[in-house]
Amino acid sequence: MKFYDAHNHLHDDRFSGRQSELLAACEKAGIARMVVNGACESDWPQVLALARANSIVLPSFGHHPWYLSERTPDWLANLEKFLDAIPSAVGEIGLDRWKPDLPYEPQEEVFLAQLRIAAERNLPASIHCLQAWGRLHELLRDNPRPARGFVLHSFGGPAEMIPAFAKLGAYFSFPGYFLHERKLRQRESFEQVPPDRLLIETDAPDQHLPEEKILHPLTGANGKPLNHTANLGAVYAGLAEFLCEQVASLAARVEENFQRVFGGL
Repeated sequence: MKFYDAHNHLHDDRFSGRQSELLAACEKAGIARMVVNGACESDWPQVLALARANSIVLPSFGHHPWYLSERTPDWLANLEKFLDAIPSAVGEIGLDRWKPDLPYEPQEEVFLAQLRIAAERNLPASIHCLQAWGRLHELLRDNPRPARGFVLHSFGGPAEMIPAFAKLGAYFSFPGYFLHERKLRQRESFEQVPPDRLLIETDAPDQHLPEEKILHPLTGANGKPLNHTANLGAVYAGLAEFLCEQVASLAARVEENFQRVFGGL
């Protein structure tokens, strides 16, 4: 079986330079490709370097709403330069009304600028959304979108909105964090995701799996646990169990979906 990670942050400094070690473990675990998402200008060079050195890495460049205060006046031109440098996706971008003290006012302008680039270049966009699902749907509905589709990373929105997002071209990505017992609502929403729109992710180093499901424990330099990218197989297994499906059939379906939205990059 081949596994495909639709969203992680392998470049994250919390991995303390152990990326080669993590990638070796991923290849042994059957991970064929992973989308590594930059979240601000300062980490785009790291993502680019990882992708140039490792064919398993599919780079994605974007400005996350949490880091908008860090963007330079030339941020949009810089984004275009990185997208020109290597076949890549756009992301992580999005909207966030959940994080305390995070200004919302500039978020829509920055999101739409990046969505427009993704649409013009027909590149998949990886979208973060917290407590802004209705507005996100309006913006996606009323603006150009990439023809190949876009990914709702760690989709935690209302299940009743899944058909409306799918109609616009959405893929829905499931993280291992949703395997925690308290995340039953989020797991159940994935029962409503169309079979041809399902993706799976680690979001490493974040979104830890339940302790009993972790295959590859990892601790950061500060002694705190990190989510290892090679835990992807455990996410597949946990979701397959919940959906009452064989892991092999789920993996085959997710591979088809991943290639449909990310193929050629």
